[in-house]
Amino acid sequence: MKRARALVLCLVAAAAVSLAPSRDAIAQEHEPPAPAALPEQRANFAWDKSLLRASFSFRNVIAAPAPLATKLTDGLPHTIAMRAYVWRDGDSTPTDLVARSCRIVYDLWDEVYRIEITDRTGQRNTAAINADGVGRVCAEARDMPVIDRAALVTGQKYFLAVIVDVDPVNPAMLAQLRAWVSHPTSSTTVSQGSAIFGSFASLFVRSIGTSLQTLQFRTQVFVP
Repeated sequence: MKRARALVLCLVAAAAVSLAPSRDAIAQEHEPPAPAALPEQRANFAWDKSLLRASFSFRNVIAAPAPLATKLTDGLPHTIAMRAYVWRDGDSTPTDLVARSCRIVYDLWDEVYRIEITDRTGQRNTAAINADGVGRVCAEARDMPVIDRAALVTGQKYFLAVIVDVDPVNPAMLAQLRAWVSHPTSSTTVSQGSAIFGSFASLFVRSIGTSLQTLQFRTQVFVP
């Protein structure tokens, strides 16, 4: 009887091991692709004196059939967090980054979307009367300040690698976003040697946790 029970336990354990994914498989499943290999999406780049500005859209995170499309009016808070890494073509680490977060709550009483925007300039509140307005405010970058020309190497190719997380639940990523926002606004560039920059750079090359939806793309190259 004991031998039979032991045999059953061994078979159960073997089955569990065979069904459980290996650590390598989990790492491969969650490891993001190399920035240069991301699908390309066009962006508009323009120089404002020595400051590079970029405009691009990621509205598909709120348009059907995106998961958020059916949740926007449920009265619960939802977050769209966007990070855009400035990447020199061929480098293994980014040169700089910009980040922006939108917290959206549908006011069931007034039937309006209350929006809190967080970026390097601080926090500000606005409102939208429909989902299209939410898209304009939270799912588009319009003339977004990116990087100062002095931080770039003349004649080299650069691009933006963009990650958009909808309702991220990783507390580390959200905490680092808040830390980044507290960086002094007198500078448009985050030093590569800073702890804040290092924590954000590491988020691109490892799993960042679970989100309702994650969108990743890169822009075409630009040459200063």
